[in-house]
Amino acid sequence: MLHRPAHWLYNHKLYFLARLLSQISRFFTNVEIHPGAKIGWGLFIDHGSGVVIGETTTIGNDCTIYQGVTLGGTGKETGKRHPTLCDNVIIGCGAKVLGPFKVGSNSKIASGAVVLEEVPENSTAVGVPAKIVRINGKKIYNSNKNLDHIHIPNPIQNQIQELSDRINELESKLNNKDFSK
Repeated sequence: MLHRPAHWLYNHKLYFLARLLSQISRFFTNVEIHPGAKIGWGLFIDHGSGVVIGETTTIGNDCTIYQGVTLGGTGKETGKRHPTLCDNVIIGCGAKVLGPFKVGSNSKIASGAVVLEEVPENSTAVGVPAKIVRINGKKIYNSNKNLDHIHIPNPIQNQIQELSDRINELESKLNNKDFSK
């Protein structure tokens, strides 16, 4: 509700008043929307705590954003730095959508996903970094099984096993040496 007048002030180069209004809104809602962000009609922010929407973000009509979502930049771009959400996009809690790309209409971003590249329309993106797992309701099968979240290798356990194997190899070599000379 307070974003629309803050955006109007921002567009009329009244930046201090625009930011003041957006910060007052953030104080009461814990939702930070930069006054430069362009937001369509029907945006629904459910349990908005921790939501951050960056300056050059554009949000289409009838989108839903859950708690802890960031629509931000990566810090590497100039100009348009934040994402564009087309109409009817749903973004699950804790998701991070970072960069100046488009999330297509009717797409879904899973909770906790980190989206770093464009999402086609009618798609579902999951994971870190996010991968497309559905397009037009049909599963996309990934031949290298990057999305197997159950059988994940444990790099620390693997490193300990490699070190243990190396120690055993060196001990075996030491035990077979003749040190009597």
